[in-house]
Amino acid sequence: MNHLSLIIEREYLTKVKNKSFIVMTILSPIIMIALIAVVAYLSQINNNKERTISILDESGILKSSFTDTESIKYKILENSSLEEAKKKVDENKEYGLLHIENFKDINKLGEHIKFYSEDSPSLTLMSSLESKLEKQLTDLKLEFEGVDIEKIKAARVRVNIAQESFIGEKTSKIDSVVKLIFGGLAGYLLFMFIIIYGNMIMRSVIEEKTSRIIEIIISSVKPIQLMLGKIIGTSLAGITQFVIWIILGGLLMTLVSFIFGIDFAQSQSAQQEVLNQAMQNPDVNMEIQNVMNAFYNLPITNLIIAFILFFIGGYLLYSSLYAAIGAAVDNETDTQQFLLPILMPLILAVYIGIFTVIEDPHGTVSTVFSFIPLTSPVVMLMRIPFGVPIWQQILSLSLLVATFIFTVWFAAKIYRVGILMYGKKPSYKELLKWIRY
Repeated sequence: MNHLSLIIEREYLTKVKNKSFIVMTILSPIIMIALIAVVAYLSQINNNKERTISILDESGILKSSFTDTESIKYKILENSSLEEAKKKVDENKEYGLLHIENFKDINKLGEHIKFYSEDSPSLTLMSSLESKLEKQLTDLKLEFEGVDIEKIKAARVRVNIAQESFIGEKTSKIDSVVKLIFGGLAGYLLFMFIIIYGNMIMRSVIEEKTSRIIEIIISSVKPIQLMLGKIIGTSLAGITQFVIWIILGGLLMTLVSFIFGIDFAQSQSAQQEVLNQAMQNPDVNMEIQNVMNAFYNLPITNLIIAFILFFIGGYLLYSSLYAAIGAAVDNETDTQQFLLPILMPLILAVYIGIFTVIEDPHGTVSTVFSFIPLTSPVVMLMRIPFGVPIWQQILSLSLLVATFIFTVWFAAKIYRVGILMYGKKPSYKELLKWIRY
C-alpha cells in the first residue's frame, strides 16, 4: 500500500482546507459559548434579583421556620389583617405574601396556608416553603402528642449495607453509579463520533463520485487503498476539529467570563444552594467522600487503553460501511435505505448498555453483546469499569479487529464497483452481485 500515506495526506488536507470545515470549526464553539453565555447572563440577572416575601402568621407558631437566603428575604408582618397585608405587599412590589391562618388543629393548619403573588411563583420556591412548613408542623404535632423529638432523632438507625467481593475488594452503590457514568460517556462519545464523521466520509465519497474525479484517481490507486485513505484521513481531520473545539471553547469561556463578568455557574444557582445546604449534613459529606473513593477505585489505566483501542476499532468498522454506502449511491437521498441497518446495532448497543449493564454488567446479555463486533465497542466500554477480565477484553477486541478486516474487504468489493456506477439506484440484490465480481 505504497499510495496509502499519500491518500491519507490528500484526504486530510482537503478536509482541513475546505472553507466549510474551517468556518464550522471556528463558528461551532463560538455559537455554543454564545448560547451558554446568554443563558448564564440571564440566569445571573434573575438570581441577582432579591425577592422579599412577607409572612402573615396568624397562628404565631411558624415564624421561626423562615431563614433569609442570598436571594430571598422574609419579612414577618405583625398586627395586620389579610387585606392590609395584601395591599402593603402590592404597594411595596414584593414578591409575595404567605398567609398562615390560625387553627389549633395542626392538621387543619397545614391545609389552610396560602401564597399570594402577582405572578405564578417558581416551583423551587414553593417546594422550599412546603418543606420548611411541613418539618416545623410535624415537630409541633409530635411535641403536642407528648413525643420527645430528640429521642426520635436519636433512635433513628441508618442502614448502609457494605459491599465486598469474595477476594476482599470493597465496593458501594456509589461505585456503580460512577462506573456507569464513565462507561456511558465513553459509549456515547463513540456513538456520536461515528454518526458525525461516518456521514462525513460517506458524503466525501459521494462528492468525488458525482464530480467524476474518482475515475482519474482509481486508474493509479487500488479501491481498498482509496477507501482506507479516506477513512483514516477523514478521521484525523475529525480529531483535529474536535481538539480545536475543546481548546477554542475553553479559551472563549475564560475570555467571556473575564470581559463580561459572567459567572457560568450562576445558571445552577438554585441547585447550588440546595447542595450548599446538603453539604452541612455530615451524611452528605460522607457520600461525597464515597464518590471520590469510587473514582480512585476505577481501573483508570485499563479504561484509557481500552477506550482508545475500542474507539478506534469501532470507528474504523463503521466508517468502512459508511464508505461502501457512499460508493453505492449517487446522492444522499438514496442512502436512507442502507443507513438504518447500520444504525440499528449502534442504537441497540446504547440501550443494552444503559438498561442491562447497570443491572447486571456480567450477565448473559451484557457479556454476549460485548463480544458481538457491531455492539462490542459501546457495550464493552460500559462494562469495563465494573471489572471485566483481561481475556474477555482481548477476545472482544480480536473479534472486532477481525470483523473490521473482513468488513474492509467486503466494503472494498462494493467500493470497487460502486464508485464507477452512475444513474442507477442500487438495491441489496445489486450489492450482492457487486461482491461476487
